[in-house]
Amino acid sequence: MMPGELDDRTILVTGASKGIGAAIARACGAAGARVIAHYGRDRAGAEAATAEIAPERRLLLEADLGDLRAVQAMWNEAAAWQGRVDVLVNNAAVMLWDGGFDESEPQWDAVWEETLAVNVLAPARLMRGAVNHFLEMGGGAIVTISSWAAQRGVTNPATIAYGASKAAVRSATQSVARGYARQNIQAYIVAPGVVRTRLSEQFAATQPGGEAAVAAGLASGEWVEPDELARLVVFLASGVAPQLSGATLDVNGASYIR
Repeated sequence: MMPGELDDRTILVTGASKGIGAAIARACGAAGARVIAHYGRDRAGAEAATAEIAPERRLLLEADLGDLRAVQAMWNEAAAWQGRVDVLVNNAAVMLWDGGFDESEPQWDAVWEETLAVNVLAPARLMRGAVNHFLEMGGGAIVTISSWAAQRGVTNPATIAYGASKAAVRSATQSVARGYARQNIQAYIVAPGVVRTRLSEQFAATQPGGEAAVAAGLASGEWVEPDELARLVVFLASGVAPQLSGATLDVNGASYIR
């Protein structure tokens, strides 16, 4: 990541208050971008993630991604801030652990409803806004943070809705890439494996052997660090590899190879 690499870019990052999104917001800011950091409830986290970005180059926007009216309002405000958005990073997502086949029917339905609302309908609405905006602006890019679960399925059936949602948003991103390549619109999918986030650490703590056991099952023996994903997003956002559009970039230390 080089200072000034994204000097001319305005980038909207969803879920920027923690984990992967916070790392992406920091990295984009360090590379010179104007950063729009979305958060749900954790404003303090979004503030911390953008603390090193000059005040005039950052904007924090709150939105409940389960409410499409709030999602649309966020997009409208983001696009109006500098008059353009150059890159949309669809990162925010939920992973609910109580949606297994043995749950009650109301619980099963509730998990699917929330997962699809946040992980599919919200990013799809933002993609719609971005594509129409990019057509007016002469181009732009979308980076979707998916998951290896989109390709290989989930290990724990209780998270089946999550895996399905990540496959859906991956396919939507690929459709943007295919449909608008001639209009200078690029769309990329990043598919991480086990990432060192609070959610992954909490899950590992519930497993026999904890983090060590999870790491032992990985080819590299190491989890993916959020900063590595952030550096990849900066590269994609820079526009230096437009012919990579449509690609799914696996980041899992060779644990899953297609």
